[in-house]
Amino acid sequence: MKEYQNSISIKSPKKGLLITAILLTQFGFSQTKPDEFKGVIGKTLADSKEYWPEPVTAPKGVPNVVWIILDDVGYGASSAFGGLIQTPVLESLANNGLRYTNFHTTAICAPTRSALLTGSNSHKVHVGGFSHTIMSAGFPGWDGRLPSKNGTVAEILRDKGYNTFGVGKYGITPDEEATDAGPFDRWPTGKGFEHFFGFLGSATDQYKPDLIEDQAHVAPDGRHLSEQITDKAISYIARQQKAAPGKPFFLYYSPAAVHAPHQVAQKWSDPYKGKFDDGWDAYREKTIENQKKLGVIPSNAVLPERNPLIADWKKLTPDQKKVYAKFMEVYAGYLTYTDYEIGRLVNYLKEINQLENTVVFVLIGDNGASKEGTLQGAVNRQTYVVGETDEKVFQNNLNRIGEIGTPQTYTNYPLGWAQATNVPFKDWKQDANSEGGTAVLIIR
Repeated sequence: MKEYQNSISIKSPKKGLLITAILLTQFGFSQTKPDEFKGVIGKTLADSKEYWPEPVTAPKGVPNVVWIILDDVGYGASSAFGGLIQTPVLESLANNGLRYTNFHTTAICAPTRSALLTGSNSHKVHVGGFSHTIMSAGFPGWDGRLPSKNGTVAEILRDKGYNTFGVGKYGITPDEEATDAGPFDRWPTGKGFEHFFGFLGSATDQYKPDLIEDQAHVAPDGRHLSEQITDKAISYIARQQKAAPGKPFFLYYSPAAVHAPHQVAQKWSDPYKGKFDDGWDAYREKTIENQKKLGVIPSNAVLPERNPLIADWKKLTPDQKKVYAKFMEVYAGYLTYTDYEIGRLVNYLKEINQLENTVVFVLIGDNGASKEGTLQGAVNRQTYVVGETDEKVFQNNLNRIGEIGTPQTYTNYPLGWAQATNVPFKDWKQDANSEGGTAVLIIR
């Protein structure tokens, strides 16, 4: 990856995510027109002239493109932008490229992803909400069905001579079409990806994911999903480079991380033991100072008051502090592990001498940090059931503290940590009225 000037702020356009349009304009790409027949058709073969269209090849000198999109990462989480969670690979990419600090998405994942892939406003491509049956609506802009006329960046690059691969989360296939009977036109392979390995929904278990490859469901192998998608991405590139050295490729690398469930091996969360014992208020204060030092935010920026829903850390009981800190240790380990898997991909590109010929975009979050863990945090998929109180939920979490982050739980951290990892902004995912839901970071 070639070096670029560091620490640049950019405002995104009001209508949708236009990274796609910017990229295609920069490379001089547009959607391909049908080939015209340039031969002659006479009454006999002797009167006719055959014509064979030239095979499609990418313009000379164009780079490979790798898009990395993370999930539910707050603005103040990654150390690459002043957060307290170690992401050395993202730091390295940022230090050798550009930091975009004023980019905005929608406040939930599917609209962001539909806009990212098509370069159009999410309502224009029918994904104002989700593609899930219970979260879409039968009205223009809301039915969750990406129109065939709206090409994706994968379709355009494929038609311009690229190989196209996707791994991880897709999130914009309607639920009723996400079976092995199809139809497959809104699966990734129907939208320009020659190969895809991952899941079609918005979230999945990290050890028991609802996996597909190309146009069929496949059985998970028990390893963490992030490891599996990285292996698959590397294998796609390796096979392509062996068969057609020099042919450019487009890789859409979209881990489920760090969306719930927060599940990660203990060796990744253990280094964070005790790191968050001083709580979410202290985290916010440390992070905003780091952000100022890095130039991510203005030096006169003021930390918003703690949301009234969030407790003063100093007033919590010892048991509350212990449980809440454990949730954050797991989340931090999950993000650091994700960074490690990105590093495996980057290192592979170095090994095959392709990194300098690759444009790498990293979108650190498809929206802000998630509020879905509620005030207490979650170890069950459904945090609250009828009749449960905050006290019951907390007691269950305390009783199962040793299981937090394991494959046996569906972990999500408490709301206080969502506010902390969204520093310097208010609120969180799902709140489009505040930058805590919409402000994200980009590395290029």
